[in-house]
Amino acid sequence: MKLNELADNPGARKTRKRVGRGIGSGLGKTSGKGHKGAKARSGVAIKGFEGGQMPLHRRLPKRGFNNIFRRNYVEVNLDRLQAAIDAGKLDAAQPIDAAAMQAAGLFKRSRDGVRLLANGELKAKVTLTVAGASKSAVEAVEKAGGTVTVTAPKKAGTAAAETAAETAGETA
Repeated sequence: MKLNELADNPGARKTRKRVGRGIGSGLGKTSGKGHKGAKARSGVAIKGFEGGQMPLHRRLPKRGFNNIFRRNYVEVNLDRLQAAIDAGKLDAAQPIDAAAMQAAGLFKRSRDGVRLLANGELKAKVTLTVAGASKSAVEAVEKAGGTVTVTAPKKAGTAAAETAAETAGETA
């Protein structure tokens, strides 16, 4: 191999289009853009514009909304918790909270708190403090001999429903 034999792979360098350079080039006059209109001009691409007709995204009915007050929990499953205990990253004898789980590398950011889910099996007896937990996760931890403390407040709707059920039960 000599310096004068060095070359790019075929197709690695593409020659640029020379537009507007005569009829013989095939890209003369209008430079392959057709005649006039917004699409022939530079820098114009109106997304969803349908020539003045009501655009599709405005014609279709809308449903639902995004709740800006919704809490965004980090989900931790029992099998991940058990794996961290087995690896020695978490001490089962000490109380485990969001900060301990984060230090153990179960997640990067705690966001609005940790929600415990019941995927997998927990063998160790642990004391957990979390923002939320599923019923089956709480049952699984208690079955292993541990306890779960949920710190997040219950939804207002459920508390009102519980009190309504209690008063209905008293009157019946």
